[in-house]
Amino acid sequence: MGNAAPNTTSAYGAGVPSEPHATLLAESTRNNVVECRFRGAVVVLSPDGSLELGLGMPEEPIYGRSCNKPMQGAAMVELGLDLPPDLLAIVVASHSGEPRHLSQVQRLLDLGGFSSSELQNAVFAPMSEVARADMYRRGEKPTRLTGDCSGKHAGMLLTCQHQGWSTDNYMCAEHPLQVAITETIASLSGETPAFVGVDGCGTPAHGLSMVALARAFSTLARSRGVIAACMSAHPEMVGGEGRPVTMLMEAMPELMTKDGADGVLVAALPNGRAVAVKVADGAIAPRVPILLAALESVGVNVDRAAHLRSVPILGGGQPVGETRAVAFV
Repeated sequence: MGNAAPNTTSAYGAGVPSEPHATLLAESTRNNVVECRFRGAVVVLSPDGSLELGLGMPEEPIYGRSCNKPMQGAAMVELGLDLPPDLLAIVVASHSGEPRHLSQVQRLLDLGGFSSSELQNAVFAPMSEVARADMYRRGEKPTRLTGDCSGKHAGMLLTCQHQGWSTDNYMCAEHPLQVAITETIASLSGETPAFVGVDGCGTPAHGLSMVALARAFSTLARSRGVIAACMSAHPEMVGGEGRPVTMLMEAMPELMTKDGADGVLVAALPNGRAVAVKVADGAIAPRVPILLAALESVGVNVDRAAHLRSVPILGGGQPVGETRAVAFV
């Protein structure tokens, strides 16, 4: 499958990109007034793989963005990437660029004798406000290493080295690595990607239905293979300090969870139950409250993550409202 841009007039059906995500899922309040409303789509699969809950148009394909990383990591493991759990966790991460994250990525590079200049991901500043401020305070500039996808790219370099493949063009959709990743994504999700574009870091971005995204996570979580195990054991590597994806897995270690850009969040339990969320406008704050509410609506106990059911809205540094799920009330 080529690396051509998707047909945006048809990727979401009938040339109306907002239709698949028309269901009201969450809202934010300020001083008891509803300030924002968030629409989107939600899927919950039962442990047997059947559709337990579907809001919006969950069969329509979306970009999973970094929610695809566990599948990409699974492909690399199948190709022979053999790493301890803490290093594999940074391969499937969208890390915050904290010192501990950059140290892990450097360890990966050192394993293969690579330098950071051989990473081909886009240059981004650390997502962590503290790490970003410290970087600029030192007079340094963002690098490929500080980008949140650098761990994945270091893993790709190591996988290519193991297979004897070129590392010069490993991001191209026609490269054997990316062909293998596409095949693994199709196998895990049970669906051929509807389209392949270019992700923010530069690698191919696969379009799957939310049902397929949830199914892939269900497969990975049910097997409790190395991907699910490393993420649950090292949630601090998958995201970072204060990141909702990390806090959610810290509260519920059995819940394999990955966030993606532009409002995507997917999670799965060891019994195979899985949930996928897409917020139509790409908002970040509503994702975890929606996901927890969706799980709770099908009988999953989420009390350990009760502190994440809503996100405070501040005024003058004090809570004056919240972002909360409303679709399941």
